[in-house]
Amino acid sequence: MRIITLCREYGAGGHSVGQRVAAELGIEFYDKDIIRGSAEELGIDPAQLEAEEEAITKKDAILRHITPISYDQKDAMYGAESDVILKLAARGPCLILGRCADAVLRAAGVPSLDVFLFADEEHRAARVGELIGNKDEAVIRRTMKKTDQARHAYYHHYTGKTWGDLQNFHLSLDSGVLGYDTCVRLICQAARDTE
Repeated sequence: MRIITLCREYGAGGHSVGQRVAAELGIEFYDKDIIRGSAEELGIDPAQLEAEEEAITKKDAILRHITPISYDQKDAMYGAESDVILKLAARGPCLILGRCADAVLRAAGVPSLDVFLFADEEHRAARVGELIGNKDEAVIRRTMKKTDQARHAYYHHYTGKTWGDLQNFHLSLDSGVLGYDTCVRLICQAARDTE
């Protein structure tokens, strides 16, 4: 069994699908664990790391070239998370959610099955409304857009690649059309078939 990385659009069900895949395969599931491990390495509050983790925007990327010193903490956080990802992967088969784990493992020469989950806005909006406890369509759409833009900018900033680009993943699944059950089944089957 190999390591699985799972990137996802906000509201596409990545956390739920990831947990179910890990349970089905009998492997560890890592998400917030990476934040806690990275925070311990940096000696900072995990809540601070979580709040700043994906907070890199296009504006930040431009400003970084002008004032690189102000981005040392974000780079240190990414470095600490990368170290934690590699340590967790060294423990054995697992599923790692987000945090550029696909690129971190690829750069280190660690084989992984890299999966991207996406869905149309209608399916994601329904899920995001549940997640944030809000039924206001405008608020939901804004939240989706802001979160996905942050994930895109973070991924591009640290990998130099486009977030969601099919070339970066072995398996891309539309959870809105396929449903979570089918996504779980396909990911598990791919993991078993590529051992």
